[in-house]
Amino acid sequence: MQPLADRLRPKKIEEMIGQTHIIGKGKIINKLIENKNIPNMILYGPPGTGKTTLANIVADVTGKKYVKLNAVNCGVKDIKEVIDSAKRDLFSYNGIILMLDEIQALNRKQQQSLLEVIEDGSVTLIASTADNPYFVVYKAILSRSTIFEFKTIEKQDILRGLKRAVKKLELDSNYESINVEEKALEYISETCNGDMRSALNKLELVFNIGIDIGLNLVNITLDNTIECSSIKILNYDKGGDDGYSILSAFHKSLRGSDADASIHYLARLIKAGDIQGITRRLLCVASEDVGLAVPQAITITEACVQAALQLGFPEARIPLAQATIYLAQCPKSNSAINAIDQALSDLDNIETGDIPLHLKDSHYAGAKDLGRGSEYKYPHDYVNHYINQQYLPDPIKDKKYYIPAENKNEIAFDRYWKNLKNIK
Repeated sequence: MQPLADRLRPKKIEEMIGQTHIIGKGKIINKLIENKNIPNMILYGPPGTGKTTLANIVADVTGKKYVKLNAVNCGVKDIKEVIDSAKRDLFSYNGIILMLDEIQALNRKQQQSLLEVIEDGSVTLIASTADNPYFVVYKAILSRSTIFEFKTIEKQDILRGLKRAVKKLELDSNYESINVEEKALEYISETCNGDMRSALNKLELVFNIGIDIGLNLVNITLDNTIECSSIKILNYDKGGDDGYSILSAFHKSLRGSDADASIHYLARLIKAGDIQGITRRLLCVASEDVGLAVPQAITITEACVQAALQLGFPEARIPLAQATIYLAQCPKSNSAINAIDQALSDLDNIETGDIPLHLKDSHYAGAKDLGRGSEYKYPHDYVNHYINQQYLPDPIKDKKYYIPAENKNEIAFDRYWKNLKNIK
């Protein structure tokens, strides 16, 4: 029998679930379909969110010949053969739509083979990918396409889809009754990770094991649902958009001093087993975002990182959590990164001049004859180990790169040096 997810695949745009930011009355996808003026499109988002369904609907309502390929198992020859075959039937249809699943699986040369037909308008390309298209799609194709991002489907929309599926099962089956516990459907919608296809597959499995042949009925219970469910799979690809987004959210939560959000994203990264990504971000935050507000933060973080790497998972989660909460709770300062970035920018954009002669190396014969180091004043020979002298090159001698942030440590050091340097 055809899988439930395929039997319930929407045939009309009004039947689609989720993606309300682009689908719905007055929304862009509906307007394109109504006008039957479909551009080349790249549909980007997680599995089970409606990308293929939308492509089918678009092809159907526009009356175009529909050709579907999966990039995982096709090459340039396959693409050209399908397109050439489709072109022979061009005048029998209102145009051709090529649905290309998993476009990221095509290399650059394979993607370039699509350009000719995209440019002359003989074929409308609708490509789908779960990866960020800006990472995996050839720029020439991107510039000729409209990108639509599909998002994970909200729990309440998944629940609505499951209830619709139950009604379909009631109509299609010959059982006396189908008894459904609401909590079972809620559990599925909670654990399917916004994937409608996954939710329907789970429902179908629970339906099949809940059949009571003797009583001619089906019981869909929470206990059966939990028994049938595997561990919830998170969207995570170390080299893809999901991976970068979770790492970004982790870093920004640490920077924003939200310990709860930081721990949440740490848990996602631990589930994905990305210990290298976690430790790299922790060390970066210790210097970039905590910095001189708590100078010892880098030392403490390094100790936790080394402990985690030595322990490995699952025990590594403990020092990683310790470092995460510690960094989230630390006062913040970005004065160090601001200082170095400004100095690097000046090297690229302005004339910074030569190193002052008195600072140049003088540890060789003839250095004094060149004036190297002759006027250098050794700070430790003076009171408080400080003497006023020029260190920056002449063109930028008054430049200020380091601006102390408003925190206890930097304020204290700044006050110390201001008082000392005012001593005559």
